[in-house]
Order: sequence, then C-alpha cells, then structure tokens
Amino acid sequence: MSYQSRSSNHNENDDHHDNRRLYNPYQDLRVPAQTLYKLPTSPEYLFQEESIAQRRSWGENLTYYTGIGYLGGAVVGAGKGLVEGVKASEAGDTMKLRVNRILNASGHSGRTIGNRAGVIGLLYAGMESGMVKVRDADDIINSVVAGLATGALYKAAAGPRSAAVAGAIGGIAVGLAVTGKQVLKRYVPI
Repeated sequence: MSYQSRSSNHNENDDHHDNRRLYNPYQDLRVPAQTLYKLPTSPEYLFQEESIAQRRSWGENLTYYTGIGYLGGAVVGAGKGLVEGVKASEAGDTMKLRVNRILNASGHSGRTIGNRAGVIGLLYAGMESGMVKVRDADDIINSVVAGLATGALYKAAAGPRSAAVAGAIGGIAVGLAVTGKQVLKRYVPI
C-alpha cells in the first residue's frame, strides 16, 4: 500500500480521505545502482588522433616542466636562503629578528631560483615539443637536442662561449636523466 499523507490536524474519525502519495524520483529508474556509476578505466579522448599518441600534449608538457622547475627551484632556493639567514644572524639579535632574517632570505632566494628554473622548464618544454613536431618521432634524440638548445638559449645573452658550455651541460644532463629513467624502469620493480 502506498503512503498516504495526512495533515497534522487530521481526525481518524473523518471519512474524508485524500489519496496522496509521496513523490519518488527514482521510481522509474529500474537499473541496479552498480551500473549507474560504472566509470571508464581508460582515458577518454575527444578526437581519435589523441588516443593514438602515447605522450603528453605540448600544453601538458609546458605545464608539467614549468611547474616542476619552479617548484623544485623554489624549494632549493628556500633551503639556500635558510642557510644564508642562519649565517647572517648576529649575537645580539632577538628571536623575532632572526626569524625575520631567515624568512626574508628564504623568500628572496626561493623566488629567484624558482623563477630561473621555471624559465628553463618552459624553454625545455617548448624545444622538446617543437622537436617532436618537426621530426614526427618521440625518442631520446628529441630530449637531448632540446636540452642542448635550452642551455644554449638560456645563456645566449652571456656570449657564445657561455651558450656553448650551457648547451653541453643541458644536453648531458638530459641525456643522463633519460638514461637513468630507462635503467630504473628496467631494473627496479615498482
């Protein structure tokens, strides 16, 4: 029997009955709850071409490398500023003054190094995505050449010799990082 609502001042002796029932929004939905919330386990793509590519898009690359660069640089810079702030404290300083000195040094160094590392990440992401687009291949060569170009472009204003040294350092660093990643994938069970 369905529920019949009665008003609060309803008398049991009244012969007047309103046939009312509560509204159930799920009454026509005869599907088990498990099938309602089955979410896909694989990524969904808007275009078929996106599902073929097994790498991040250029926008994802840009966001990832810039963010990782800035965050890593900010943490390293904050640590450097902490050391500088502790070294700069004097014997007669109060605790407030020491904390203020440490915070100022950490903020300044963290901001400076974070911005530099973020710019390097931005340049690298652009170079790597450009190399993938030009060569139409995604391999180690793209990463190493992007590292070379990033180092050279970052230090280009300091002169050709500095640009060449920075490019070599960038290429070697990226080559070691990519090789280390492949070795870890192969020999370390995760």
